[in-house]
Amino acid sequence: MTQSTTPPAGMPEKIRHYIGGEFVDSVDGDEFDVLNPVTNEPYIKAASGKKADIEAAVAAAKQAFDEGPWPRMLPRERARILNKIADIVESRKDELAAMESFDSGLPITQAKGQAARAAENFRFFADLIVAQVDDAFKVPGRQANYVNRKPIGVAGLITPWNTPFMLESWKLGPAIATGNTVVLKPAEFTPLSASLWPGIFEEAGLPTGVFNMVNGFGEEGFAGDSLVKHPDVPLISFTGESKTGQTIFANAAPWLKGLSMELGGKSPAVVFADADIEAAVNATIFGVFSLNGERCTAGSRILVEQSIYDEFVERYAAQAGRVKVGLPSDPATEVAALVHPEHYEKVMSYVEIGKSEARLVAGGGRPEGFETGNFVQPTVFADVQPDARIFQEEIFGPVVAITPFSSDEEALELANNTKYGLAAYIWTSDLKRAHNFSQAVESGMVWLNSNNVRDLRTPFGGVKASGLGHEGGYRSIDFYTEQQSVHINLGEVHNPVFGKQ
Repeated sequence: MTQSTTPPAGMPEKIRHYIGGEFVDSVDGDEFDVLNPVTNEPYIKAASGKKADIEAAVAAAKQAFDEGPWPRMLPRERARILNKIADIVESRKDELAAMESFDSGLPITQAKGQAARAAENFRFFADLIVAQVDDAFKVPGRQANYVNRKPIGVAGLITPWNTPFMLESWKLGPAIATGNTVVLKPAEFTPLSASLWPGIFEEAGLPTGVFNMVNGFGEEGFAGDSLVKHPDVPLISFTGESKTGQTIFANAAPWLKGLSMELGGKSPAVVFADADIEAAVNATIFGVFSLNGERCTAGSRILVEQSIYDEFVERYAAQAGRVKVGLPSDPATEVAALVHPEHYEKVMSYVEIGKSEARLVAGGGRPEGFETGNFVQPTVFADVQPDARIFQEEIFGPVVAITPFSSDEEALELANNTKYGLAAYIWTSDLKRAHNFSQAVESGMVWLNSNNVRDLRTPFGGVKASGLGHEGGYRSIDFYTEQQSVHINLGEVHNPVFGKQ
């Protein structure tokens, strides 16, 4: 396992906070170990932030917002810096991917794709702010009205451990593009690639204090909780699981903070008998097993029409059995190590639950040759009942549940029969059915005869327990700006006059 136990080149000696343009230790000196997912051995220490560290980071960000040039720059000036950030990310994509893969267990080929996405996120929002057109409303001869967009202040960004660098860019891009300053709290399981942001931003010319970062945990009194509760942070963008989202919602309520939360998912992939079965098998295999199954939009419940059910299950199980499990650093690997032993134990507990609830047709244990580390075979359960825990609860690993249905009505009932509503995938050659089903399914996003292919202009977010608000395209601009209406009188004033002598 030499490839994945040797730390990548360029790794810092220790992961520290970045506040006001300086790398700093925690005020109390506290640190925590970061584990290699392949061995579960500590390979680096990271500063563990708490309330005092968040206070210092917010103070630096607020000063940069109140006194610095960034919120006052023209959109074109900010866009030039965002494009420089994208250039630097692209030039360092191999280094970034190596760190991301080593830290998270993500297969290296998939990590390279995420680095490319990170660069594109900055380019997209650079273009968007330059092309931004705000509304104007005219009342001829009487009044002109227009919308003035303004950055809000310090944005608190709390990011997850799956594809961490890309998802950090997804929040950082629009937050700073619109003129805000930020405090980033990366996931404690995967802080390594985030440690590269300060150097990237400095090289690109981002003014001091615009970007600040505090590492650590989310619990009460630690970095995440302190960031949410800080009175000088009016915006919180969070990606993570639904219970944490509920806690953030409650803790942000006293300040009526702006919240954008992309939470858990248990997304259905509905395969009708008239679908292209080969395409549906290929796409749904990728949709649940890529990123090691640790993806919010995974189609982890596959609903298959009864007349093709047996054929689909047989083909799906056979192909899942051929998915290559290997070291994260091996370019041939399709599924590698889960991020952390704590998460590994959670996923394996669901595998055991599934064995008592349904028919195991593929996987179900640790792959041969991987006696240590967080490796799980791609696992497939068939004949899963809708009240089963593996049907209802988010597993967030390479585990899929397949369930039959007999009618369109039953398929819709099954698809909507969870507390989640992030994504849905529909496979059918019937255009009318596709449109009607997509409008009736309870999900924030729907893909028809397609894998999860993102268009950055479209809104991203879920319904029910899968989220609050949407980001992407102009929805991100809306979240990170205040919209102020300005009214200009152009003619005779027609207001009533009170108290005239």
